[in-house]
Amino acid sequence: MKESDIRKYAQLMGELGLTGLEIKDKDNVVRLERTYSAAPVAVPVAAVETAPQAKPAGDAAVVRSPMVGVFYQAPAENAAPYVKVGDRVKKGTVLCLIEAMKMMNEITAETDGVIEEICAENGQVVDYGRELFRIKR
Repeated sequence: MKESDIRKYAQLMGELGLTGLEIKDKDNVVRLERTYSAAPVAVPVAAVETAPQAKPAGDAAVVRSPMVGVFYQAPAENAAPYVKVGDRVKKGTVLCLIEAMKMMNEITAETDGVIEEICAENGQVVDYGRELFRIKR
């Protein structure tokens, strides 16, 4: 099943107010579940593949938001942030989560380097293309 199909089903769940949905497709079974909570709920998800990739800004790479959603620096409310200014990261390192349509999406580094700046505030709504991080290479 394609990621785009799963996203359509997740959006449909939100529109209909469903908390669970099971889809059988030939030999595959996909079960989607969601909870309603005021606090962010960290759930493991695949990194977003359609994200705008890190863009060069001088000697720094800029990581931009691939979607509209809520920016979270940590996997849970009282947990340590994924990264801080000055941290060394490698390509694929999880930098933050963006919650969109009640789904948590991991945003990862597209280049090796050092976190130079975190450009969004925890809990802030970010738009598509919004600068999130600067990574000095």
